[in-house]
Amino acid sequence: MSPGDSFGEQLLHRSLAGVDPDLSPVTYKTVMRSQTAQFAEWPDWVTEPVRAAYGDIGVRRPWTHQVTAAQHAHEGTHVVVSTGTASGKSMAYQLPILSDMTSGAAPHGTALYIAPTKALGADQIRALTSLTAGRREFAHMAPCAYDGDTEPDVRQWAREHSRWIFTNPDMLHIGFLGSPGRWRHFFRNLRYLVIDECHHYRGVFGSHTALVVQRTLRLARAAGANPTVIAASATAGEPARALGRLIGDDCVAVTDDGSPHGERTVALWEPTFTPGVTGEHGAPVRRSAGAEAARIMADLVIEGARTLCFVRSRRGAEITALSARQILAAADPELVGRVAAYRAGYLADDRRDLEAALSDGTLLGVATTNALELGVDIAGLDAVVVAGYPGTVASFWQQAGRAGRRGEGSLVVMVARDDPLDTYLVHHPEALLERPVEVSVTDPTNPYVLGPHLLCAATELPLTEADVAAFDAADVVADLTARGLLRRRPAGWYPAAGLFPHGEIDIRGGIGGQVMIVDGTTSQLLGTVDTGRAMSTVHPGAVHLHQGRSFVVDELDLTDGLAITHPEDPEWSTSARETTAMDITATTRSWRSGPLTVALVDVDVTHQVVGYMRTLHTGEVLDVIDLDMPPQTLSTRSVMYTLEPEALEGVGVPVDRFPGALHAAEHAAIGLLPLIATCDRWDIGGLSTNIHADTGLPTVFVYDGYPGGAGFAERGFTAFATWIRATRDAVTDCRCESGCPSCVQSPKCGNGNEPLDKAGAIAVLNLLLREIP
Repeated sequence: MSPGDSFGEQLLHRSLAGVDPDLSPVTYKTVMRSQTAQFAEWPDWVTEPVRAAYGDIGVRRPWTHQVTAAQHAHEGTHVVVSTGTASGKSMAYQLPILSDMTSGAAPHGTALYIAPTKALGADQIRALTSLTAGRREFAHMAPCAYDGDTEPDVRQWAREHSRWIFTNPDMLHIGFLGSPGRWRHFFRNLRYLVIDECHHYRGVFGSHTALVVQRTLRLARAAGANPTVIAASATAGEPARALGRLIGDDCVAVTDDGSPHGERTVALWEPTFTPGVTGEHGAPVRRSAGAEAARIMADLVIEGARTLCFVRSRRGAEITALSARQILAAADPELVGRVAAYRAGYLADDRRDLEAALSDGTLLGVATTNALELGVDIAGLDAVVVAGYPGTVASFWQQAGRAGRRGEGSLVVMVARDDPLDTYLVHHPEALLERPVEVSVTDPTNPYVLGPHLLCAATELPLTEADVAAFDAADVVADLTARGLLRRRPAGWYPAAGLFPHGEIDIRGGIGGQVMIVDGTTSQLLGTVDTGRAMSTVHPGAVHLHQGRSFVVDELDLTDGLAITHPEDPEWSTSARETTAMDITATTRSWRSGPLTVALVDVDVTHQVVGYMRTLHTGEVLDVIDLDMPPQTLSTRSVMYTLEPEALEGVGVPVDRFPGALHAAEHAAIGLLPLIATCDRWDIGGLSTNIHADTGLPTVFVYDGYPGGAGFAERGFTAFATWIRATRDAVTDCRCESGCPSCVQSPKCGNGNEPLDKAGAIAVLNLLLREIP
């Protein structure tokens, strides 16, 4: 440590005290310099009451990006402001809405705000109420929440009186669009639709939300309104394109951030292998990201640094906080009470107490899920520890941005999990720190998603030819009509009599039915899981986690959609073993280069769960237990590549090594697809074979785990070169000799990670890169 070190560097050095520099877990460190504020003048159209209200809370002039985005919205242009955490994105939509409502230009104008979580909506109402408190010019707005927690009498009052309503996609679908007659006045006067944290709308959830938003805009326009969409997003790839797909219309993006931020030290940390511990097939096991993060957080708390530690699960948050407290109990017992866990599922009063204690410094360390990534205004933290890559670059910067929010220096440490993507990022920091790599992926045209929404749209307002064209839904409408669910009349398509499909759509779930997970000892509903995933996640004997507690599944009844469990805290976790067969039904796009063919194909994937593996928390495999479950077929979309056998042999992979090399390459590719498509590895699946019946060649598939596809495979096809290069680098960078969970082993492998050939996989991936045009 030198006198010129930044505040964040000093904290990092203290966390590394006693570590041999040659064995340092830090793979990369950089200091991001501070940025001064870039101000703009208030636009002429901002009314005096609005300027005065901001002046009362200390805002004398807005930042440049706030004015640029607000100006677009004021002029009626759909806009997304995509800047960093704590950059004041809320002002971008508050300025035009508040000015409209206080100028007299729209005496009955309304605004609708949509957030992915109720907590975020509640915080925005609080911020708006604080901004406008005590000023009679804003009294007529009556901002109000309308979500699952809103009492029936408050809902009725909101429908009749509120001009600015805060909700979420779920309630918008059921509560608004399910009863459009009650909202006719509100929709007729809708001037602005705000979509906050829009980068969260991805995959199947994003596709559902896109169609809910487009149905909302359709009703408003039919009622005579022409609402402008204003979206806020964390820094993300191609935000205008992502929002355009969400709303079905063109928009502009504002990405130049004019807000100030303090100096920030960012370190990437790869835990070392645990001596004497081996996992599957003798593979080395790294020290867990949670255990490492707990130690780092304890060190920072000892230094008096206010620290937030993000982990990926509710149970992980509780365990990380407990581990940090145990370390502190030995080092400085007085600090034990200044560390806590924070996660979804806590009572609102408990959450508010924790937020206040963290903000005022009573708490020094908090382990949390992404519940604190958005929706809570916590400022002045000294450090953030991210235990495992959170899935997207946008989420990483959202979490990192919680540190140093008052302009001081800060430290951000990302601790890698034993996972190919985490391994890649800590050895290729430019993919994480220099630019957003992934683009939010949605596919609103997926017929399995689109069909039910079209039925909903028809019950809200008959579908016209223009609607069918706007939804790109000619084939889906024809199918629904042939099945008797829609009826064609001269004015358009009407729903069949007695049809009310709104309750059949699970906005946040997948596609298809749901299995309820129940504690058989208390009859408590623990949650739900998609029918398609039930057999691999809640099969008999599976360990199910719920709010930090463990349950073991006793029975799975797919007919009644019920999984019965009992509380138990075993020393192992479970993962299903399954067989998979793949039939190609259509080829959408393809290209060929020498011995390599890459294609985007429609496939029928037939799974059968044949058993499950029990793995101790150390990573050691306990045993494998057989199951007899019925097969299931999934019709979805896959990216696929084939290679000529002679080309594989030409790079040193003989025929007897084809299965292991292709299997390892498939695993690594699945682990890296989230780098370019905003998915989780659990959203996708794969299959590799040395001879496939439909191709007659060595073939690797990576497919979407949802009926009809979710857009992830298509993104893999589009960005194939980037994806495969990152996959090759992740495997070659891993320091294990023959394969481990950081490179080619998969926690979800249905074959128990057999066979795997790391050296063969590197040869396959290098061959792909050589042949890609």
